[in-house]
Amino acid sequence: MTDPVRTIRRLLVANRGEIARRIFRTCRALGIETVAVFSDADADLPFVREADVAVRIGPPSPAESYLRAGAILEAAARTAADAIHPGYGFLSENAEFAEACAQAGVTFVGPSPAAIRAMGLKRESKYTAAAAGVPVVPGWSGPEQATDFIAARALEVGFPLLVKASAGGGGKGMRVVERADDLIAAIDGAKREAAAAFGDDTLILERYIQAPRHIEVQVLGDGLGRVVALFERECSIQRRHQKVIEEAPSPFVTPDLRARMCEAAVRVASSIGYANAGTVELIVDPSGEFYFLEMNTRLQVEHPVTEAITGIDLVAEQLRIAEGRGFGFDPEQLAIRGAAIEARLYAEDAAGGFLPAAGHLAAWATRPVDGLRVDSGVEAGDTISIHYDPMIAKVIAHGPDRETARRRLLLALRGSAIVGLTTNLDFLVRVLEHDAFVAGELDTHFIERHRDALVAGPSAERAARAAALAAVVSAALRPSAVDTLPAVRAGFRNAGVATERVVFDAGGAAVSVWVRPRRDGALDVWTAATDALFASPPTDAAHAVFRVVEVAATSASVWLEVDGARGWVRWVEGPDGVCAVIDSAGAVGLRQRPRFAEAGTADAAGGCVAPMPGRVVRVLVVLGDDVVVGTPLVILEAMKMEHTLTAATAGRVVEVRAREGDQVDADAPLVTVEPVES
Repeated sequence: MTDPVRTIRRLLVANRGEIARRIFRTCRALGIETVAVFSDADADLPFVREADVAVRIGPPSPAESYLRAGAILEAAARTAADAIHPGYGFLSENAEFAEACAQAGVTFVGPSPAAIRAMGLKRESKYTAAAAGVPVVPGWSGPEQATDFIAARALEVGFPLLVKASAGGGGKGMRVVERADDLIAAIDGAKREAAAAFGDDTLILERYIQAPRHIEVQVLGDGLGRVVALFERECSIQRRHQKVIEEAPSPFVTPDLRARMCEAAVRVASSIGYANAGTVELIVDPSGEFYFLEMNTRLQVEHPVTEAITGIDLVAEQLRIAEGRGFGFDPEQLAIRGAAIEARLYAEDAAGGFLPAAGHLAAWATRPVDGLRVDSGVEAGDTISIHYDPMIAKVIAHGPDRETARRRLLLALRGSAIVGLTTNLDFLVRVLEHDAFVAGELDTHFIERHRDALVAGPSAERAARAAALAAVVSAALRPSAVDTLPAVRAGFRNAGVATERVVFDAGGAAVSVWVRPRRDGALDVWTAATDALFASPPTDAAHAVFRVVEVAATSASVWLEVDGARGWVRWVEGPDGVCAVIDSAGAVGLRQRPRFAEAGTADAAGGCVAPMPGRVVRVLVVLGDDVVVGTPLVILEAMKMEHTLTAATAGRVVEVRAREGDQVDADAPLVTVEPVES
């Protein structure tokens, strides 16, 4: 006997940012009222404004806000919400929270508590998958959790080895270990990170499979006894064991392999009576053999690529299933329609080890492209908080085939710019342009293998051109009351034939730009890789003739002619001289140097400064210690991840300012090392 239909009239989303906005969008389409919950750090974000009702639930720390089940249930009671959608992360795979919702008479939009328990812990899920006849990765997943005991089991499993949290996901609490000497540090670090992210420091061990693909299968259980697979997603492009680019379908998967993987995923889900949306994650070796990795009992970050190729709104299906109404589509008609690729746009420094970068999002421009979808939790003027994942947006492109989807996504990203934050925008463009990506030659080591090509900054020629464009466009867009030259629109200052000089930091180097108006209305522009105080351009400076053909009236865009070639150039400006210039070659971030030098910031010689705001987890050295290059000095926790800061030079520790538990700002000196000759 099936449960009666439970109509959802008002839905509370127990999450934040991008996923909250995405769920609200479907609710509006279905005529369902919405409730947002928010921490103090999120009070002014778009998802709070877009809800019908919003309730504060605590301070910025997730442990004091989004992980407080009682506060969320109280908010549901206060707002008369009859259902709760957990999104992903936080409480989305918490069986106790699902049970508490049921006890409070609130519909939990997700699987049953029993299904969450069966798959929520990686070690138990492996037992379930094996019992269902699905191969699993060799490893260890016992109950004893003492560090020394786990280390002994690791030696039995062998190297290379993956130490990973049993609870949660997203790369938190995960370490690759290649030798015994690194075991203890890896186990202790994974435990701390898992406890901070999930409130559970239980670990498991797995043999690390070389050059694998990470492929997952989307499943849906209708709650009426049927489970279907909505094909696979390729998620092999990862850094820090977190996905960066995902696509559907996988360029590697044949129809036969797809059928076998989907059948295995349905078998695993059916064995626990699964209802609602879930994902079975698999590791696939180069020969096509696959192994069960884990099952995520929730909606995935990358679900839009599945929606694009199936035409199915997964959130709408989740709500239908939670109401007891089953599928809103005919499973017999499921088919793959084209291809879709998603890129996760993060505030992070790709060249600096993908360290997260919190801060103010001063400006953001995205180029509209056919088949494009942008899911974002922030807008220009918002702040990326140190307390949460630093994602800015997911940019998804769909097309009739993989190459069209790739080109559309590349066009959108090249035509986008972000000012105020360090982001992985250029990195994403380089991945999509890389020959190996174009050929579909992917595995989880893709970024590591091609790192140098993927994190390189703009070439000197590109940086110089961008600086020249920035100088010309900013001049063209300056407010002015009258035309100053016969062929040039209002905006240029009447400087006669005087030469203006501007210096930009571009691509990690200084670029000087000299601009001199000509009597015919054009501009002579010279560039040189120098910050020396030349009143006129040096003899070796590169020269080009610019002509401002049209200044757009509605946006910071200029139709320029450069040495006879015309094109649009867009300008995105932020505070403190930071800007980005976008032309047909893409976006380049710049910073205009002030006319007078600024006071320098403190450094820590060969020691370390905080690369971002965070909490000091552990100080690994004391005054007087001798260190070599690469010696770990401090472990800093920021954005739910631990970051080990190391010595830049060999020397002696002469100052330790950091203390365990301290909250520190970006650029705060933590340890000072006095360099010595090696």
